[in-house]
Amino acid sequence: MTTNAFLQYCLTGISIGGIYALIAIGYTMVYGILRLINFAHGDIFMMAAYFMIFSMVNFTLPWYVSIVIVIGATIILGVVIEKLAYKPLRSAPRMSIMISAIGVSYFLQNVATYLFSALPKPYPAIGFLTKIISFGGISTSVVTFITPILTLGFVFILIQLINHTKIGMAMRAVSKDFETSQLMGIKINRVISFTFVIGCFLAAIGSILYFTPRPSVYPLAGSLPGLKCFIAAVFGGIGSVPGAVLGGFIIGLSETFIKAAGYSEFSDVFTFILLIVILLIKPTGLFGEKITEKV
Repeated sequence: MTTNAFLQYCLTGISIGGIYALIAIGYTMVYGILRLINFAHGDIFMMAAYFMIFSMVNFTLPWYVSIVIVIGATIILGVVIEKLAYKPLRSAPRMSIMISAIGVSYFLQNVATYLFSALPKPYPAIGFLTKIISFGGISTSVVTFITPILTLGFVFILIQLINHTKIGMAMRAVSKDFETSQLMGIKINRVISFTFVIGCFLAAIGSILYFTPRPSVYPLAGSLPGLKCFIAAVFGGIGSVPGAVLGGFIIGLSETFIKAAGYSEFSDVFTFILLIVILLIKPTGLFGEKITEKV
């Protein structure tokens, strides 16, 4: 493998890893607040792609207007799901709310199949993102180049928000002790809704970056990326934003180099093997905190 080829694969791996990181943050933040694995998050990511198709293809809106609509519609979808499917089950056993999340996932897949059919729909081209740029003997698209930059930028802003704002302080308090935070006057519903807003915003951005270089979208298009992002969150330590980001980049790079080595059929298998290994060696993930049960 030449140096240029190696750098090309590194850039591709970091790019796909950045997308996984954006989506994994949604998993890890919801778990940190609600102790819920939101299995519908990958399907929200898929619905964002259909929102883009509707905006640019059906209504022929320009890409910059469509991106705003996609982000807004994805956030509304996520908040509505939380209000209708998760909020009524907050005092129910944890298994009930997890089953609800799986039900929402299948519901979104079937709604997408009913509305858009099971046939793949071509994803609209966003002109400037698909342009090819070259530097130092490496050629890549703009979307591949800017994805890790956008990811790190959003992560930096998110960490600043969590550590230095009032709502961020409330989120940290709720993640530590849900009941005590409620007794201390923190508006739990507002915090949870804000968490879903952030997660769905990042899922919408991730969807645009993920599907732009890909030819089509179909109702199950969010299932496998969603699982990989969940694994990234677990690998880094679910509940930890930096852990989710690191997990996303590691999975993206590993997947890319496995495909480059000619074993593309094993790239997905490796991700699940990684999950098993990390659960056996360090069940809390790389940055996860050990939870102590009070007796």
